[in-house]
Amino acid sequence: MREGIQNTLRAFAAEFDGRLDALLACGGPRPADLAEAVRYSVLASGKRVRPYLLVRCCELVGGTRERAWPAAAAIECVHAFSLVHDDLPAMDDDDLRRGRATTHKKFGEALAILAGDALLTLSFELIARMADARVVQALVSELAGATGWSGMIGGQAQDLAGENQPPSLERTRAIHRLKTGRLFAAACRMGAICGGGTVDQLEGFLRFGGRLGEAFQIADDLLDLTAGAERLGKTAGKDAAARKQTYPACVGAAASRAAADAAVTSAVAELAPFGPAADDLRELAAYVVVRDY
Repeated sequence: MREGIQNTLRAFAAEFDGRLDALLACGGPRPADLAEAVRYSVLASGKRVRPYLLVRCCELVGGTRERAWPAAAAIECVHAFSLVHDDLPAMDDDDLRRGRATTHKKFGEALAILAGDALLTLSFELIARMADARVVQALVSELAGATGWSGMIGGQAQDLAGENQPPSLERTRAIHRLKTGRLFAAACRMGAICGGGTVDQLEGFLRFGGRLGEAFQIADDLLDLTAGAERLGKTAGKDAAARKQTYPACVGAAASRAAADAAVTSAVAELAPFGPAADDLRELAAYVVVRDY
């Protein structure tokens, strides 16, 4: 099962990266060095889980892949922006991302900050190019809420504030829900918006994505303890060194794995209305907690 979903994700990533590359080429003139830093950041090899969720949720409610590409590209731009800024010396201070130099190590801190800013604003530009004004409005509202101070950015602020503090499961859950869960949930809900899903479908995907994101982050916490930099593509052991709020720090590795499994079970339950058509998402949910990078 693991090999099946890995192959599916690889095939999707190859298709998606071609679409993303083409979308990046659109628009007006831009400084060459900034464009290079943006492309370096967002076109780096990755699993493309968030755009995959968005596209598949669109298809599950009856939409087409074509309708979903701009929003899928937008959410990957937001994700890339978060990684660029997360790696900066003022944040988590890392020199390695996806197996190569972080953006600020290759281009300098100033250009890395601007590349992150450009990626965030580009995400909304990509959505604004879509034809249906009502869909654009709904997507912008969803992505802004998931990204801003009540979402991923707020989660990052809580993550930084929690460093060198006593482990707190309540605080850890809040960080996971905002920093990771909100963007996963937004990916699923935005896919359903693109596909014209019902209110019930949108709410179900919101719950599915949120729980899946929490499982994904717990697995990340565990990987930081057990995997090396070569597998992770980033520096290992940084969570413990910075005394971050993590599941293993709060409850230990075994209970953390149990919590991740419980989150997956809860997420998968939301896919019941879609029957076998959503089997790939069930496989993905199972995969996120057993992956080794």
